[in-house]
Amino acid sequence: MALILTFLLGIGNFTVHKAVLESHHPFLGQMPWFFHMLGGRFSLFVEFAMLLGALLMVQDGSPTWGWLYAGYSAINCLSAWLILTRRV
Repeated sequence: MALILTFLLGIGNFTVHKAVLESHHPFLGQMPWFFHMLGGRFSLFVEFAMLLGALLMVQDGSPTWGWLYAGYSAINCLSAWLILTRRV
């Protein structure tokens, strides 16, 4: 069950990440050079690597990584909401 929940959180993270990339918020222009690699898709690769790592650790029997990824997801969603609603 923890594996499925972690995967669903990952889908949500990719969704909000893509929405932020497509928002063309001025904040994105201030990001470091490596953020802009591959047209901003490098950050999606990093997002995938984090999800894969969390999934592997949860599948290996460490539910703490699922909780850590859930916390990361909450912070990620809050950040995306702030950016998308132009509050920052």
